[in-house]
Amino acid sequence: MHSPHAPRVAVVGAGLGGLVLARVLQLHGRPVTVFEGDASAGARPQGGSLDIHGGTGQAALRAADLLDRFRALARPESQGWRLLDPATAAVLPVPGPPAHDDDSPEIDRGQLRGLLLESLAEGTVRWDHAVTGVMPLGDGTWRLSFDDGSTEEADLVVGADGAWSRVRPSLSDATPSYNGVTFVEAGFDDCDTRHPALAGIVGEGTMLASTGSRALLAQRNSSGHIRVYIAFRAPQDWHVAAEVALDDTAAVRAHLLRMLEGWDESLLGLVLRNDGGFVNRPVFVLPAPHTWEHVPGITLLGDAAHLMPPVGLGANLAMLDGADLAHALIAESTVDDAVRAYESVMLPRSAQAALDCAKTLDDLIPPEGA
Repeated sequence: MHSPHAPRVAVVGAGLGGLVLARVLQLHGRPVTVFEGDASAGARPQGGSLDIHGGTGQAALRAADLLDRFRALARPESQGWRLLDPATAAVLPVPGPPAHDDDSPEIDRGQLRGLLLESLAEGTVRWDHAVTGVMPLGDGTWRLSFDDGSTEEADLVVGADGAWSRVRPSLSDATPSYNGVTFVEAGFDDCDTRHPALAGIVGEGTMLASTGSRALLAQRNSSGHIRVYIAFRAPQDWHVAAEVALDDTAAVRAHLLRMLEGWDESLLGLVLRNDGGFVNRPVFVLPAPHTWEHVPGITLLGDAAHLMPPVGLGANLAMLDGADLAHALIAESTVDDAVRAYESVMLPRSAQAALDCAKTLDDLIPPEGA
């Protein structure tokens, strides 16, 4: 049973970090509610495959008592990298980006989110509750306002609501900015049957070919799906200067092929024969380090706290944030002490991670003239 004096914890956002926080709190008998703007778990696609690292994401899943169930879904065979020569598609005798450890199995983000959702008590996530703002009530508690006009009060509000967080402005004036790199996403369904040659080029994990400020990545997902990312440095409005409408698949394809002129034909097949269109994904980041003065009754985790380039750390850190905050709330006698303890660990950790991620992205797609 919940203690009548247990703090009311309101998590804004049903992403990986917020769900880990809720799961660990519930394991220890603590009340928690997650508010999510989406109408349901399947309201929108959840993204590609994630490599879950031993010291971060797996540590969080262990704290959530979900590590064995994660292992049953994960794909250890997909954690490897293949580095190919862009001009010949020959496999190069050097490794891809360095592994974070020797045990980082892959799992589709949607599968991992589903695992966390299934682990929560019924009714924990309140769908179709988009938070429009939060307001301090003067006694350390907060009022959340929703787009339907309703409100809720909480002893702790946790902004787990991603890059464009509605909670962050109560702690920080920082906003995400474009970092000069864009990823254009494409996809292939049932690739082993319908596109066996391309499946062979990609292999069982992630393939990378790059030269200068251009890179082509292809990533195995479950059920024979492959996601492809064409990454390049350009102004955020590159498509305007190129006179390309982003919803014009043929025009986007033609532009990308011009960018990859001289690349091996087998690699260009990843741009020529994708299913469906292309999705433009400019990379936004928060300042590094991103810090704030402690404010009673409110904090951030995951991308809301430390949005960084998508090179394999963000989801892992979000889950670890959730587990660490839950453990602090369980261990400390007051919410304020718990949040201070959590922030004292999370803020320096995320600052270093953001710098590391920025360097990794620069190594992958060097700035012009570097």
